[in-house]
Amino acid sequence: MKKTNAMRRGGGPACSLGNSTTNRPKSQPLREGRAHQRTAKILTLLLLISSLLALSPALLTRGQAQSKSPEVARTLQNAQTLVAKQAALVSEFEVNGLKVLVKRREGSLTVAAGLFIKGGSRNITAENAGIEALMLDAATEASAAFPRDRMRDEQSRMGTVISSSENNDYSVLSLRCTRPYFDRSWQMFVDVALHPSFTKEDVALVQEKMVVSLRDDTDDPDTYLQRLQERVAYANHPYLNSVEGTAESVARLTPEDLRRYRQRVFETSRLLLVIVGDLDLAKVKALVTAGFGELPRGNYVAKPVPQLTFDKSTVDVTPRNLPTNYVQGLFTAPPPDSPDIYPMRIASSILRDRVFQEVRAKRNLSYAPDAFLRNQAANIGGIYVTAVDANQSVHLMLEEIARLQRDQVDNEDIQAVVAQYLTSYYMNQETNAAQASELAAYELLGGGWRNSVAVIEKLSAVTPADVQRVAQKYMRNIRFVVLGDPKSVDTRIFTGQ
Repeated sequence: MKKTNAMRRGGGPACSLGNSTTNRPKSQPLREGRAHQRTAKILTLLLLISSLLALSPALLTRGQAQSKSPEVARTLQNAQTLVAKQAALVSEFEVNGLKVLVKRREGSLTVAAGLFIKGGSRNITAENAGIEALMLDAATEASAAFPRDRMRDEQSRMGTVISSSENNDYSVLSLRCTRPYFDRSWQMFVDVALHPSFTKEDVALVQEKMVVSLRDDTDDPDTYLQRLQERVAYANHPYLNSVEGTAESVARLTPEDLRRYRQRVFETSRLLLVIVGDLDLAKVKALVTAGFGELPRGNYVAKPVPQLTFDKSTVDVTPRNLPTNYVQGLFTAPPPDSPDIYPMRIASSILRDRVFQEVRAKRNLSYAPDAFLRNQAANIGGIYVTAVDANQSVHLMLEEIARLQRDQVDNEDIQAVVAQYLTSYYMNQETNAAQASELAAYELLGGGWRNSVAVIEKLSAVTPADVQRVAQKYMRNIRFVVLGDPKSVDTRIFTGQ
């Protein structure tokens, strides 16, 4: 289904427990009681820390306090204690090869769970592209113990949502429910995962929706731009096999294809289960063992994803009669488990703010110029703009990249980004679904879930030299794609970095 621009160009994974790629309406987040009060206290402490960082960058050297102020030292010590406590809330165990992460949020009135399938684009081919997305989406329609009408009635009565989403690296079957209805919702979730009906009618209904959506990709300029960019950036790479598929590949899939595919990928060695809520760990272990303990283990071993390499700047222009030109340029970026990812996040944030200032605020050339950094195993970052004068807009954006590469930023700039990132990061972690997605992303791509609680510390340790180094290393050989008027594009500007 259609992704928003933020999902396509943003830094976070598209695969989320809180964002289904189905056509079903998303439910509104439920209140989580005392958990929100606790979140507010955490944010207050973190905002205090970020203010100290922004006002006094010299207080930190590689994340360690250098100030003699007892108050500052106590504040930073409290922050480290808070991080340790957050890590202590997560338990991990295995059931017949299935790794399970459980995070307890005392007082939370909701529960979120996600069964993640490793591999993403590497699981599929050009011929069956979209099969994993269709398989998971169709599975949520009905199961052996919960036919379609019963499934709809019980979900509506309990406020339970079972959905799915996917990205280049993994897919997820997700559950969101209230704590009082967790036991019944869990039964439904397990039955959907293990015993989907895949009736001819259910598969045809979901399949038709997907095909219709895929066929009109070229109607929306932003969506079409992403499709064009994927062909350029992912040539000869596994990511070229779209997890959403094409209208043609999805249309030829059958219910039997889905059954065979589900049988192949539902092995515990390919799966990760993440659960977040106020639940008793012993009870969760018993439920997981009863639900998924009989799955075959398999022998899946995740192989490293080939990193993308761009050896020169290019520009591909696709003619389209539009009132403005749509432009996106990609450069390679460090993967989420690389130490370079932290200075790269800082560099990307600074570039985004500078691009906005130069292109929109000062010259009003575009309403929404952007710089972004994605979060995938073979990672990319880039710049995006819609503008009548694409040449001037891109020239200014490349100038800002050159400035990052040429001149070191100030410590104050870095700490301002850390403060901004800290605020938005923790606000985005208020829901259990968001926390489950974050744990899974770090476990699957970011070197392990424990790195998810050390983000701010590692960002705070970034130096101006680090930012300059990653800008020089990664922000080059940009692959541009333009959708619009070829006559208005001077390709020398795009490739003259």
